Parts: sequence; structure tokens; C-alpha cells
Amino acid sequence: MRLTGEDRVSPGQTLAGQHTLNLSNGGPSMVQRLIAQEIADKYGRSLVTVRRWMASDAWPAPLPEKRGRWLEFDADAVDEAYRKHFGRDTADAGDPDELLTPAQIVEHTGLAAGTVRADISRGRFGEPDEDKNGVRRWKRSTVDAKMAERRPRRR
Repeated sequence: MRLTGEDRVSPGQTLAGQHTLNLSNGGPSMVQRLIAQEIADKYGRSLVTVRRWMASDAWPAPLPEKRGRWLEFDADAVDEAYRKHFGRDTADAGDPDELLTPAQIVEHTGLAAGTVRADISRGRFGEPDEDKNGVRRWKRSTVDAKMAERRPRRR
């Protein structure tokens, strides 16, 4: 993107919409900004949950400007924090036909062990894809499908 004299803005100046011009790293680039409600909508979580995330040390620092009373955050930094610390995106992890024990389901999904045991006993994962020698196992694709159906935790 090449700026003309008419287009020049100072670093950090807000442009139309939710973007700012970032002149670091040698060239101009657009930074998408998100506020708490937009983050909640994007990830299908409640505003209370997003505010709890914001109190965490893993959450990115807010940008210097605000939108009204709301702090703004860099969308890329929010995505990275969500993937590393708060998300349960499991669809791309491994062979879909791999069979998982309940302990492996805990590791794969990030759910608590008690939650996985409760879901299994209530039939939320369906019948096991394999039940040999007293060991119940589910295909990774089955677990991923059930995780996609799972409603977000709300308070």
C-alpha cells in the first residue's frame, strides 16, 4: 500500500472503521481492532467470559486508543491468545480415524477429566466406536463432531 500526500496519517491514527495504520516493521499495514463485545460475538462466548479472559496474564495488552468506554485490542493478538490459552479448536489435530481413550479425549479437547467422564456417562459422546477388553475408545472425528455441537459455557 503506497500513501500519497493526501493519504498521509500519523502512526496509530484511527482510519475509517476499526482499523489503524501500523508503521512498524518497515511498512504500513492495517491493524484490525476489536472491543470486548465483538470478541464475545466472534468466539461465541459471553461478555462475562471475555472480561474474565481480559483479567488473565495471557491476554494481550490493549491498544492505546479506546472506542467510547471500551478498550480496543489487536485482532491478531486476540486470535493468538485465544488459540494458545482459551480456545478448544481441535478439528485439525491428528488423524480423524485415530481411536481415543477418555484420558486422550481430555488431552485432545482441553476439557476437564470430570467433564469428559460425565459426558460419557450421560451419552453425550454416543456409543464408543470400539469397546475391547473393557477399554472404550472413540474416533477423533466423533469427538471433534461432538465438540462442534457443544454449546459455549455461559454463566
